Amino acid sequence: MLLWPAVVMAEPTADAISVNVDQAKLIKLPTRVATIVVGNPLIADVTLQTGGILVVTGKGYGATNFIAMDRTGEVLVDRVIQVEGPTDQLVTIYRGVDRESYSCMPICQRRVTLGDGELYFRAAMDQAGSLSSQASGAATAGKTN
Repeated sequence: MLLWPAVVMAEPTADAISVNVDQAKLIKLPTRVATIVVGNPLIADVTLQTGGILVVTGKGYGATNFIAMDRTGEVLVDRVIQVEGPTDQLVTIYRGVDRESYSCMPICQRRVTLGDGELYFRAAMDQAGSLSSQASGAATAGKTN
């Protein structure tokens, strides 16, 4: 005689959540969700908001899953998250083994993309950080004047 386990694990559903890397998507969950578990947080990040709204952010290419449970540990949702590449008009330039990505809508601008060469990636991120820092400083200075 075969005994079934007392808890049946939920199978991932066929309807995967598809999100682009560096973008977010909102998913409505049951309101009684208390805990969220992500299989691989390097691929996707999830944040539970009030009212059962889940924010899914694509962080790296690939697939992972998330499991939503209520306070008793009952699995309410078990879904696959598929993170895909950008959909804008992306131009990729290879300089030997180093890669650079540009978003060309309507003119080409640097677009830091996972997998770009280290020097290109770092230079673009340093510029973005400097711009953000200057903007924050200007906003703070404007409030004190």
